[in-house]
Amino acid sequence: MTAQHAKDNLLIVHWHDLGRYLGAYGHPDVASPRLDRLAAEGILFTRAHATAPLCSPSRGSLFTGRYPQSNGLVGLAHHGWEYRSGVRTLPQVLSESGWYSALFGMQHETSYPKRLGFDEFDVSNSYCDYVVDRTEEWLQDSAENLAGQPFLLTAGFFETHRPYPRERYEPADAAEVDPPDYLPDTPDVRGDLADFYGAIATADAAVGRLLDALAHTGLDANTWVVFFTDHGPAFPRAKSTLYDAGTGIGMIIRPPTKRAVAPRVYDELFSGVDLVPTLLGLLGVHVPADVEGMSHADALLAPRPHADPVRQHVYTMKTYHDSFDPIRAIRTKEYSYIENYAARPLLDLPLDIQESPSGLAVAPLISGPRPERELYDLRTDPSETTNLLAGAEGDDADAEAIAADLAVRLHDWRQHTGDVIPSEFAGYRIALRYTETYLQIHRTKPTSRSAIAVDRGIEE
Repeated sequence: MTAQHAKDNLLIVHWHDLGRYLGAYGHPDVASPRLDRLAAEGILFTRAHATAPLCSPSRGSLFTGRYPQSNGLVGLAHHGWEYRSGVRTLPQVLSESGWYSALFGMQHETSYPKRLGFDEFDVSNSYCDYVVDRTEEWLQDSAENLAGQPFLLTAGFFETHRPYPRERYEPADAAEVDPPDYLPDTPDVRGDLADFYGAIATADAAVGRLLDALAHTGLDANTWVVFFTDHGPAFPRAKSTLYDAGTGIGMIIRPPTKRAVAPRVYDELFSGVDLVPTLLGLLGVHVPADVEGMSHADALLAPRPHADPVRQHVYTMKTYHDSFDPIRAIRTKEYSYIENYAARPLLDLPLDIQESPSGLAVAPLISGPRPERELYDLRTDPSETTNLLAGAEGDDADAEAIAADLAVRLHDWRQHTGDVIPSEFAGYRIALRYTETYLQIHRTKPTSRSAIAVDRGIEE
């Protein structure tokens, strides 16, 4: 740690189930003035993706820099899933370099918060008003008592998880709501979204209070502010799916006000496993060898025109939510490729979505069988509605070639990260089939999987 970075603090604010539903992401029907302002003052990530579209696995990656199959958190913590022994979290890593850490409100990584490595924590209440009250109090005290020791302060909101009770959140005007194209435009869906937007407005105002407290203490001069959510919103074809609406997350990083870092939009692919190494890079802390993500710190601090992006693709996964539903995917800027390993309905809705007005609205449309594989051209179909592999085998040679290429990369990642699921044979069958297709298309001989990896520039 250099003297330049020695006094930089880190304030992390994270929400539930938001996706990218903020004004800063092009949603004019959403009232989020404080986060929109934070985005204008900092770095707005437009292609950040969770490693998983559900709470604990996503958060596990965001706070360890490791994929769910690597850190052990492949399902929900309250269903019994925990980190493997020896897995270190961000507060533990920073503690080794002299940071003091505190957590107020939501965490969904473990049933035993002491394991997370915070020096102090209060997880008794996760609603934003309580969390901000405790955080404001802590900031006032820390400005006087920490005597220059750097800190990690984490504020976790339960918002914007369902339900959205109207006694707590004033709904938006349903007539002004613009439903996304993956949902039917009905009065019930509009009302459901209006309730969601009400929760966003309440949580956004709470973030504003927190940022005001940071400024009032003068700590904003040397504090990195990081905002993110865990995965997509709790609506059909979003949360619990590997489509963009499910894994795409809002993320903002604002530098300390003493730093001359220009506000910008970061339009490169970013995975949840990249957050820990990126934050450590911004703070000048060594990245542990077991971290699987990539640091974007240099690209954020000193962007170079025409430089190669840090990432060419991101990987996402789902294994357990309310039930066993194994899916894996790879995403580039151009394509999204998904492998479904179990026979399930077209959409397997979590219970809170299934019982919602939006869930009931789509129920008649999602009972058909799910395809074994899916490929979407994101340049012409950003909502991922037209599966290019939906026709008969071999109908589209170009789509088959693209799928074969992405299947090899996905299989290599699964092998590299030790990703084993009970239906492993199905995943292997899919990957093997498209590996062979790739070889046939390129008129090469199947010498070895390593040769295929090298040919595609994949790190073995």
